[in-house]
Amino acid sequence: MLEKVEEFNMDKVIQEFELLTRDAERVQRETLKRILEDNASAEYLQSLGLNGRTDPESFKACVPMVTHKELEPYIYRIIDGDASPILTGKPITTMSLSSGTTQGKPKYVPWNDELYETTMQIYQTSFAFRNREFPIKNGKALSFIYGSKQLKTKGGLAARTATSNVFCSAGYKCAMRALQSQCCSPDEVIFGPDFFQSLYCHLLCGLIFREEVEFVSSTFAHSIVHAFRTFEQVWEELCNDIREGVLTRNVTVPSIRMAMSKLLKPNPELANAIHKKCTGLSNWYGLIPELFPNAKYIYGIMTGSMEPYLKKMRHYAGELPLLTADYGSSEGWIAANVNPQLPPEYATYAVLPHIGYFEFIPLLELENTKPLGLTQVKVGQEYEIVMTNPAGLYRYRLGDVVKVMGFHNSTPELKFIRRSSLLLNINIDKNTEKDLQLAVEAAGKLLAEEKLEVVDFSSQVDLSKEPGHYVIFWEISGDASQELLHECCNCLDKSFVDAGYTSSRKVNCIGALELRLVRRGTFQKILDHYLGLGTAVSQYKTPRCVGPTNTRVLQILSENVVNNYLSTAFN
Repeated sequence: MLEKVEEFNMDKVIQEFELLTRDAERVQRETLKRILEDNASAEYLQSLGLNGRTDPESFKACVPMVTHKELEPYIYRIIDGDASPILTGKPITTMSLSSGTTQGKPKYVPWNDELYETTMQIYQTSFAFRNREFPIKNGKALSFIYGSKQLKTKGGLAARTATSNVFCSAGYKCAMRALQSQCCSPDEVIFGPDFFQSLYCHLLCGLIFREEVEFVSSTFAHSIVHAFRTFEQVWEELCNDIREGVLTRNVTVPSIRMAMSKLLKPNPELANAIHKKCTGLSNWYGLIPELFPNAKYIYGIMTGSMEPYLKKMRHYAGELPLLTADYGSSEGWIAANVNPQLPPEYATYAVLPHIGYFEFIPLLELENTKPLGLTQVKVGQEYEIVMTNPAGLYRYRLGDVVKVMGFHNSTPELKFIRRSSLLLNINIDKNTEKDLQLAVEAAGKLLAEEKLEVVDFSSQVDLSKEPGHYVIFWEISGDASQELLHECCNCLDKSFVDAGYTSSRKVNCIGALELRLVRRGTFQKILDHYLGLGTAVSQYKTPRCVGPTNTRVLQILSENVVNNYLSTAFN
C-alpha cells in the first residue's frame, strides 16, 4: 500500500497533461478510434452502418446526436438483464443513477471500469495542479462523502449514484492514499444508511483528527455548507462525546457505533479546546480554520448551481481559499481545474482530450448548428456539449451550456454557464438559472441589512391562471417584516433584466412575480425526498426550477408556504 503513495509523481502527471493538450486534435481522433474499436461489436453501433470505420467524419455521418430519451430502450434492456453487447462490446454490469434533481426522477446511465479510469485521470490531473499551488503533506481530508443506497435492477445489475460507483471501486482507497486525500472517516460512516448519523460522525471524526486535517471537501459545495450549518446545532453534543469518549445515543446504527468506538477515547482536553474555539467565534465566522488549524483549503464543485452557497462558505472559511473541483456529470468527466488559484466565480476547466470524444454545438449560429470539434471552438462563444464516452454513450447531448474562456495549449478552457433545460419561460422571456441566482442575490442584499440570509431557494412557472407568472420560493434564516419581504419581492421582479421578460411584464403578458416564503426545514424535506429515491447527499443539487412533472417537490413546497407576496414593481 505504501508503494502506491510513492507512485504518484506530480511533475510526471503535469508533463503528461501538457503533452496531451499540445495536440488535442490528434488525441481526440485516437480516443474516438479506441472507443469505436473497443465497442465495434455493440448492436447500437452495428445498426448505424459504421462498418468498422473509426474516423470522426464517418462517425458524424452515421451516428446521430441523441439525448437520454433516445437511448432509454437500449438502457432498459440492459437493466432488465440482457447481457448481449447492446451499447458496449463488454457487458455493462453496473448503472449510475443521476441525481434526478433536474427532471424529478433519476436516470440510469451505464457505468464501467473505463469510466472509473477516466475519473482517476481527472482526479490525478487536478490534484497535481492543486498540490503545486497548495502543497499538502500526508495528512487527512475531512470529506463529507456519502454512499447512496445500492439498488438491484430487475436484471440483477447494481445501480447507485456515480459518486458511489467511484467510492465502491476496488482501487479507490489506494488511489486516494496516493493522492494524500485519505478520508478521516471509516467506511461504515461513508456508507451508513442514515444521512444525519453519517454527517454527525463525519464531523466527529474531523474533530478527533483536527490537527491532521489538511483540507475539507465534498462533491458539492452544498454538502459542506449543510455540514457546518448542522455543526452549529450539534457542536456541544460533539464536545460531550469527545469529553466522555462515548458516542451520543442519537447515533443508533450498530456498524457506525462499532466503527466509532475504535476512534473515540475520552479526551477532555480536546473537548475543552473545541468548546473554547466555538464560544470565541463571532456568528461562526472563520469556523473551519479555527476547528482545523492545519487546513490549507476547502475543495468541492462550487460553480453552476453551487454558486449561491459561496457566500456562506466564505463565512465559514474565513481566510481559507475555496478551490472548485472538476467538471463532469453522471455520464462522465469532461475537464479538470488546472488553475486552482482562481476563485470559483472565475474558474475554468481544461478538457482532457483522452477521456472521451467531445463536440460542441454553437448556440448563437441558429442556422448552422453543426457541432464543432474540440479544437475548433472559439473564445467567447457559448456551446452545448456533445459527449462520446467509453461506456456506451455516442454523440450524447449532455444538456450543459459552456463558454470557451481560452485555451490551455490546444485544448479549450471552459466555464460552466447553465443547464440548457433550466429556463424560466412563459412568453418571449428566457431566464436561466444564472439569471435566477443573480435576482436572488440582489434581493438577498436587502435581507443582509437586517442580518438575515436566504438559506435556499427554488422557482416555478405558474400557468394556472392567465397571464402566467414566475414564483420564487425562499427559505430564510429568521423573521423578516412584511415590508421588507414585499421590497424583496419587487427587487426580484426588477432584477430579471432579460428584455423579453421586462417588455412582457410592462404589457402584462407575464403577471406579477410572486415570492412564497416557506417554513424553516422545507429544503431539508426536499433533500429527504431525493434521498428516499436513492440519491446520495454528495450528489444532491437543489432543484432551482421545478417543472410541472416534478409533482412531489411542488407538493412539499406548496404545503410549507407560510406567506406570499406579489410584486408591484411594474404597476
